[in-house]
Amino acid sequence: MKSFIFIFYRQLIGTVFLLLSTTIFERRSATPLTILVFFKIFALAFLGLMLAMNLYGIALLYTSASLASAIMNCIPVTTFFFAVLLRGEKLNVRSIAGVAKLGGITICMGGVATLAFFEGPILKPPFALHNIQHQHQHHVSSSGSTTWIIVCFLSFISVSFWGLWFVLQAEVLKTYSSKLHFTSLQCLSSTVQSFLVAIAVERDLSEWKLTWNVRLLAVLYCGIMVTGVGHYLQSWVIATKGPVFRAMSTPLSPILTMIGSMFLLGENINVGSIVGEIMLVLGLYSVLWGKRMSKI
Repeated sequence: MKSFIFIFYRQLIGTVFLLLSTTIFERRSATPLTILVFFKIFALAFLGLMLAMNLYGIALLYTSASLASAIMNCIPVTTFFFAVLLRGEKLNVRSIAGVAKLGGITICMGGVATLAFFEGPILKPPFALHNIQHQHQHHVSSSGSTTWIIVCFLSFISVSFWGLWFVLQAEVLKTYSSKLHFTSLQCLSSTVQSFLVAIAVERDLSEWKLTWNVRLLAVLYCGIMVTGVGHYLQSWVIATKGPVFRAMSTPLSPILTMIGSMFLLGENINVGSIVGEIMLVLGLYSVLWGKRMSKI
């Protein structure tokens, strides 16, 4: 399925789900919406949903899944950088809390590098509910190092946009506290934006068809659970604990994916993945501990 079309359908399903939820739960408790706030929400949707996701989708077509996953773990680093730059996060390197934050970010970067460049021995799962065979295709092999550099750059740009997106969301949520309406408006805006991009890139109507297969299942799951439920919970966490706290949960995603893939699908894992994930978790809790100490 073309990534541009998939992103549009995902945002469309998420928007429908969120609008229904808003009608049920926050129909009468919404914060008044001004033109300025709506413009900020529209810009946030363009930055973090339409632009970042489409750039990442393009890069994923031409690079390996392992490298794409490793680059995703740079989100805590970019979020922390923008939070400090925009004064949303305090960093005092002369205090224990500041050293813990900076050290945690450094450990995260080391974990990302380990995931990307170190494999080590392969470990087979002791048991699995279902065994599958994998075919790893490296699209870049025939395009040369120039394409590889370009897609890595696109991946990093998309991750940077996500980091900035988290920080800017925290600022908007200070003035517009209706989190469900906030998420719904973002998804609605990104749906319109994604449709314009998708229809400009792909005019073949056969590519837009959805039937009762895994394509429809993927669209429904990502639209309802990831875009709908996930983005709402994300905005709640950002408003409550800040953008850095939200971003530092990103390394938990590949850990859970690795465990599920190993014991449910029978995938083999290598020692480098385990070492990299351990470093990411250590960096995660170092930053969170530093944030807690800075508030005491």
